[in-house]
Amino acid sequence: METRAAKRSADAAGVPENQSPKKKRVVLGELPNLSNAIVHVNPKSGLVPQKPKCRTKTKGKKVATTAKSTSKTEPDVKSLIDAKLEDPETCGPYVSDIYMYLREMEMDPKRRPKPYYLETVQQDVTANMRGILIDWLVEVAEEYKLLSDTLYLSVSYIDRFLSMTVVNRQKLQLLGVSSMLIASKYEEITPPHVEEFCYITDNSFTKEEVVKMEADILKSLKFEMGNPTVKTFLRKFAVVAQENNKTTNLQLEFLAYYLAELSLLDYNLVKCSPSLVAASVIFLAKFIIYPKRHPWSSALQEYSGYKSSDLKECVVGLHDLYLGRRGGSLQAVREKYKQHKFKCVAVMPSPPEITASFFENQW
Repeated sequence: METRAAKRSADAAGVPENQSPKKKRVVLGELPNLSNAIVHVNPKSGLVPQKPKCRTKTKGKKVATTAKSTSKTEPDVKSLIDAKLEDPETCGPYVSDIYMYLREMEMDPKRRPKPYYLETVQQDVTANMRGILIDWLVEVAEEYKLLSDTLYLSVSYIDRFLSMTVVNRQKLQLLGVSSMLIASKYEEITPPHVEEFCYITDNSFTKEEVVKMEADILKSLKFEMGNPTVKTFLRKFAVVAQENNKTTNLQLEFLAYYLAELSLLDYNLVKCSPSLVAASVIFLAKFIIYPKRHPWSSALQEYSGYKSSDLKECVVGLHDLYLGRRGGSLQAVREKYKQHKFKCVAVMPSPPEITASFFENQW
């Protein structure tokens, strides 16, 4: 996969678009532990993976709709939010029932990874290796123009599979591409072919191995592939967060998407439910944009079901990720959201600490 820095250099040098530098493929192989990673463990020897370079595939992509801005005449907040949620795309008449169902589904043990599976199940895979794999999959998803839902589902399948099956580090990349293959079939209109996932691993794995791993994943997860993710809940919370129309819609949404994708890298957040992470993402996004205002509200508490005190641990973890205190060596998500099309939200400044009083319940 061609890195963004290489693309920008090629553009600056006047290289025609159809004559981009030759793309290389990547072998993760012996995944190392990094010094500046999410969880500090004893270093093990291994090869340092390079960024993936794969062939580009042009395809259709779903376009997320942005919530309409609200009126500045300060109408009733609940009525305003309800009106937004009446959008046909959000299934307005059934939104409450759907949300309750999703909350129940996300807590279903069959659809949730074990919170400490690396310590209790895995013997060779570490949190750093998991982070490297997901960081690589972020670039693969962007290069193939896959939906963000595909990425979230891929990570969910990886965590759930690792919760019940021992995998050695040599097979971790195979698990990653096979999970993304399944998620692509679930979400995409035209998913990449099996051969393309073999290609981006520098043919480290054959088509038969990828298909075999795909079957193993499906059997282990008992074909329960449609679990809700952080992105599922974030769509609703982002609408509620814009209740007062005092923030730029796209800026808040892109920052929330950035924080949500950063959360995928951190093994420590696996124990948090998707809805809790989504609520924490909105809390932190509002804090970064307006650090002197209380980021939570009665409407967010009502619609999410979480008090500000419930979010503290998750918000602090996300804040450390945002500031690079954890996972700073994993750059794919950070580079992605430095682009102008995402309003460069990855470089927005943030106070080093979150005001403690913001985590006190007010309603």
